[in-house]
Amino acid sequence: MKTLSQTWFAEGYIDFELKKYTLLAYLQEIHKEFTQNKLYPQLADIIFHHNNILLFKHNKEMLQEQFPKRFTGVNMDKLELLYKKIIEDDEMMKELEDIIAYAVRLMNSTIKDGTEIYEFVEDKLNIAPVGIVPLDNNEGYFFLRNGSQHQTHVYQYRLSIFEKHDERYRSIKTSFIAEWRRTIVNTYEQIKTELIRNKKDIPNPAVYCIETDLSFPLEETLLPVAKRSLVKYITGNAA
Repeated sequence: MKTLSQTWFAEGYIDFELKKYTLLAYLQEIHKEFTQNKLYPQLADIIFHHNNILLFKHNKEMLQEQFPKRFTGVNMDKLELLYKKIIEDDEMMKELEDIIAYAVRLMNSTIKDGTEIYEFVEDKLNIAPVGIVPLDNNEGYFFLRNGSQHQTHVYQYRLSIFEKHDERYRSIKTSFIAEWRRTIVNTYEQIKTELIRNKKDIPNPAVYCIETDLSFPLEETLLPVAKRSLVKYITGNAA
């Protein structure tokens, strides 16, 4: 996939037409993946660049107020942007502002497209516990079925809590365990029993099944959406 550097909009020759075509080539690749219902890492990447350019815009406005004199470089949240002109250079700043405004508008539209795909996939997921869920459900397994496939992908998961900007968030780490073929005999309950018998590190695991009747790209879409949906499901039921 064609990628952008963190400071693509301010690197080299600052020219609107040049940056426009750089951005359009990048977004074309993103949309190509979206048309195949492939969300990741494309959606996360464009959200990063969108937030990055807004951060730059915010910091640029602060710099204009606080640093009216000539300087050679400034470190803003590891962006390490290098300015070689006076920040009040109206012509250069106007070109940069046009680039930023254009990029934000197009990125917003692309993020909206990706978000709609994400919400569509999320809406098609059904999550349910397999058997009795223990009080400690921060660690366990989930079974993932993709469309009409008979194979069930089994993952081990672990939830953890981290703090950011004085807020608490839950993150999930997963590892692929195996692939089972689900049959009338080999049910979710039977797979759970096999896991408990063969894996002693979690003697009383929480186990969930995540199913969808539609087929989606597993690694690029279904798995990342399923993981985030499981975090939401567990957190919601714990509230």
